[in-house]
Amino acid sequence: MIFAEETIMAKILVAEDSVTELQLIMGILREAGHEVIAASDGEEAEQKARAEAVDMVILDVIMPKKNGFQVCRDLRKDDKLKDVPIIMVSSKNQESDRAWGLKQGATEYITKPFTPLDLLIAVKKHLKKK
Repeated sequence: MIFAEETIMAKILVAEDSVTELQLIMGILREAGHEVIAASDGEEAEQKARAEAVDMVILDVIMPKKNGFQVCRDLRKDDKLKDVPIIMVSSKNQESDRAWGLKQGATEYITKPFTPLDLLIAVKKHLKKK
Protein backbone atom coordinates (compact mmCIF):
# COMPACT_ATOMS: atom_id res chain seq x y z
CA MET A 1 0.00 0.00 0.00
CA ILE A 2 1.38 3.35 -1.05
CA PHE A 3 1.25 5.89 1.79
CA ALA A 4 -1.28 3.83 3.76
CA GLU A 5 0.60 3.90 7.03
CA GLU A 6 0.97 7.68 7.03
CA THR A 7 -2.17 8.83 5.24
CA ILE A 8 -5.49 9.62 6.84
CA MET A 9 -7.99 7.05 5.57
CA ALA A 10 -10.98 8.74 4.00
CA LYS A 11 -14.28 8.28 2.20
CA ILE A 12 -13.67 9.68 -1.28
CA LEU A 13 -16.25 10.27 -4.00
CA VAL A 14 -14.86 9.81 -7.51
CA ALA A 15 -16.93 11.27 -10.36
CA GLU A 16 -15.70 10.09 -13.75
CA ASP A 17 -17.69 9.08 -16.83
CA SER A 18 -14.92 6.95 -18.37
CA VAL A 19 -15.19 3.45 -16.89
CA THR A 20 -11.47 2.86 -17.50
CA GLU A 21 -10.42 6.08 -15.75
CA LEU A 22 -12.91 5.47 -12.93
CA GLN A 23 -11.53 1.98 -12.29
CA LEU A 24 -7.96 3.29 -12.40
CA ILE A 25 -8.60 6.07 -9.88
CA MET A 26 -10.66 3.82 -7.61
CA GLY A 27 -7.94 1.16 -7.66
CA ILE A 28 -5.25 3.67 -6.71
CA LEU A 29 -7.33 5.02 -3.82
CA ARG A 30 -8.44 1.61 -2.54
CA GLU A 31 -4.88 0.32 -2.61
CA ALA A 32 -3.98 3.26 -0.39
CA GLY A 33 -6.72 2.19 2.06
CA HIS A 34 -9.48 4.67 1.23
CA GLU A 35 -13.19 3.91 0.93
CA VAL A 36 -14.36 4.91 -2.55
CA ILE A 37 -17.80 5.86 -3.85
CA ALA A 38 -18.30 6.15 -7.62
CA ALA A 39 -20.43 8.45 -9.75
CA SER A 40 -20.58 8.38 -13.54
CA ASP A 41 -22.01 11.85 -14.22
CA GLY A 42 -22.26 15.26 -12.63
CA GLU A 43 -25.79 14.92 -11.29
CA GLU A 44 -25.03 11.58 -9.65
CA ALA A 45 -21.87 13.09 -8.15
CA GLU A 46 -23.83 15.90 -6.55
CA GLN A 47 -26.49 13.54 -5.18
CA LYS A 48 -23.90 11.19 -3.68
CA ALA A 49 -21.82 14.05 -2.25
CA ARG A 50 -24.91 15.29 -0.43
CA ALA A 51 -26.11 11.83 0.67
CA GLU A 52 -22.77 10.47 1.94
CA ALA A 53 -20.45 11.99 4.50
CA VAL A 54 -17.53 12.28 2.08
CA ASP A 55 -14.10 13.53 3.12
CA MET A 56 -13.03 14.43 -0.42
CA VAL A 57 -14.37 14.64 -3.98
CA ILE A 58 -12.37 13.83 -7.10
CA LEU A 59 -14.13 15.29 -10.14
CA ASP A 60 -13.59 14.83 -13.85
CA VAL A 61 -14.34 18.03 -15.75
CA ILE A 62 -15.99 16.67 -18.88
CA MET A 63 -19.00 14.58 -17.79
CA PRO A 64 -22.60 14.11 -18.93
CA LYS A 65 -25.56 15.95 -17.38
CA LYS A 66 -23.39 18.39 -15.41
CA ASN A 67 -19.71 19.11 -15.93
CA GLY A 68 -17.16 19.13 -13.13
CA PHE A 69 -16.98 22.93 -13.05
CA GLN A 70 -20.76 23.14 -12.43
CA VAL A 71 -20.66 20.40 -9.79
CA CYS A 72 -17.74 22.04 -8.01
CA ARG A 73 -19.49 25.42 -7.97
CA ASP A 74 -22.71 23.88 -6.63
CA LEU A 75 -20.94 21.87 -3.92
CA ARG A 76 -19.17 25.03 -2.73
CA LYS A 77 -22.58 26.69 -2.20
CA ASP A 78 -23.66 23.85 0.14
CA ASP A 79 -22.84 24.63 3.79
CA LYS A 80 -22.16 20.95 4.55
CA LEU A 81 -19.77 20.55 1.61
CA LYS A 82 -18.15 23.96 1.20
CA ASP A 83 -14.97 22.87 3.02
CA VAL A 84 -14.65 19.37 1.53
CA PRO A 85 -11.49 19.21 -0.61
CA ILE A 86 -12.24 18.87 -4.33
CA ILE A 87 -9.56 17.64 -6.70
CA MET A 88 -10.40 18.12 -10.35
CA VAL A 89 -8.81 15.72 -12.84
CA SER A 90 -9.07 16.52 -16.52
CA SER A 91 -7.57 16.17 -19.95
CA LYS A 92 -8.25 19.91 -20.30
CA ASN A 93 -4.66 20.96 -19.71
CA GLN A 94 -4.56 24.65 -20.58
CA GLU A 95 -3.59 27.08 -17.83
CA SER A 96 -6.97 28.80 -18.39
CA ASP A 97 -8.76 25.48 -17.62
CA ARG A 98 -6.76 25.08 -14.41
CA ALA A 99 -7.43 28.69 -13.39
CA TRP A 100 -11.16 28.29 -14.11
CA GLY A 101 -11.31 25.08 -12.05
CA LEU A 102 -9.67 26.79 -9.08
CA LYS A 103 -11.97 29.80 -9.50
CA GLN A 104 -14.99 27.43 -9.30
CA GLY A 105 -13.72 26.24 -5.92
CA ALA A 106 -11.45 23.28 -6.70
CA THR A 107 -8.77 22.69 -4.09
CA GLU A 108 -6.42 21.27 -6.72
CA TYR A 109 -6.43 20.66 -10.48
CA ILE A 110 -4.55 17.68 -11.91
CA THR A 111 -4.21 17.06 -15.65
CA LYS A 112 -4.48 13.67 -17.31
CA PRO A 113 -2.50 11.58 -17.75
CA PHE A 114 -1.25 11.56 -14.16
CA THR A 115 0.70 8.97 -12.21
CA PRO A 116 -0.74 7.15 -9.19
CA LEU A 117 1.83 9.01 -7.10
CA ASP A 118 0.60 12.41 -8.39
CA LEU A 119 -2.91 11.56 -7.28
CA LEU A 120 -1.91 10.13 -3.91
CA ILE A 121 0.29 13.12 -3.08
CA ALA A 122 -2.61 15.50 -3.82
CA VAL A 123 -5.06 13.40 -1.79
CA LYS A 124 -2.70 13.17 1.16
CA LYS A 125 -1.90 16.90 1.09
CA HIS A 126 -5.54 17.96 1.15
CA LEU A 127 -6.73 15.39 3.69
CA LYS A 128 -4.09 16.64 6.14
CA LYS A 129 -5.40 20.19 5.79
CA LYS A 130 -8.99 19.12 6.46
